[in-house]
Amino acid sequence: MPRTADHDLRRSQIAAAVHRLIAHAGLDSATMAAVAREAGISVGLVQHYFHSKDDLLLFAYRRTTSDLLERVARHVAEGEAAKESIAAVMLTCLQELWPLDEPRRGEHRVGRAFHARSLDNPTVAAVARETAATLRTQIATAVDNGKHCGEVEPGTDTELAAVRLSAVVDGLADQLYREPERPVGDRPLHSAAVEILRASLADIFSGECHHHDPDWIDPVDRN
Repeated sequence: MPRTADHDLRRSQIAAAVHRLIAHAGLDSATMAAVAREAGISVGLVQHYFHSKDDLLLFAYRRTTSDLLERVARHVAEGEAAKESIAAVMLTCLQELWPLDEPRRGEHRVGRAFHARSLDNPTVAAVARETAATLRTQIATAVDNGKHCGEVEPGTDTELAAVRLSAVVDGLADQLYREPERPVGDRPLHSAAVEILRASLADIFSGECHHHDPDWIDPVDRN
């Protein structure tokens, strides 16, 4: 019998085909027949793994999101190893969500296509909410960590800060996708977007990180 690894590889192959189709031609292009052609397999084999188009699309969407979160996790690990401040790590991580190159432009289009579909499909809507909540939770965790190391004021509303940052990142991502070459004053849009994000982070992470200071007393625990 085929091994589980073989099944996982086949599902990944199919998900990658779905991603490529949506990234280049939109959600409607990802029919079972088109996915089979793109993946170089039969329609019957696609249907063996995914019983409906929605099953297929949701799997591809989750895989895209998982890949993005893995990249963010690597940035976090690298930033911690370099003893960077949380604000600096966040500045790098949140830009990973922006469509700054062709692979991430594809991810952005896939994400927006699913968000549009979620307006009429409760199952897709649930997955879209789950994905958005995961990203907000990660931002909120960073804000909470900032409270412990001194970068964030202890009284900061964590959830409000997470909503604010996610809104800034999402809004800038849409503009960067639509008009990547548009100048803002005397600078490219990307540079302006980084400045806006840095300022938003500075409003929240307004203190100095003392995570590596052995004499630092955690203000959260102290209270």
